[in-house]
Amino acid sequence: MPSPILQPVVALVLWSLVMWVWLYATRIPAVQKAQVPMDPGMTSADLAAALPASVRWKADNYNHLMEQPTIFYATALALAVAGQGDGLNAQLAWGYVGLRVVHSLVQATTNIIMVRFALFMIASLVLVTLAIRAALGVF
Repeated sequence: MPSPILQPVVALVLWSLVMWVWLYATRIPAVQKAQVPMDPGMTSADLAAALPASVRWKADNYNHLMEQPTIFYATALALAVAGQGDGLNAQLAWGYVGLRVVHSLVQATTNIIMVRFALFMIASLVLVTLAIRAALGVF
């Protein structure tokens, strides 16, 4: 039977793909509406400047899901391989995923920075706890 910690890993992968779809579902119409030229010399900053903030928020969040969660994936996979991907470790992993989903929803909709920051910090503390537990388990 697969390690229970793999479920939140797959859930965060799927959530990242939801954000990817949401990103393009809002970006493509916005690019068309703004008549942004598809110039190969255009930088990502040029594109961002041409789009409304609410459209950029989805892209920013998708990028965030490609950053810190890589540490989560490595930690969770290490725990699964070490046979320690159940119990409290699986619960912490689900907590991290839940916090990242809520963080995404805040950033992609209202983008209230202090709320987003608080969610990020709490999720980071959960991740640190999970990483410490992984270190204690494998060293």
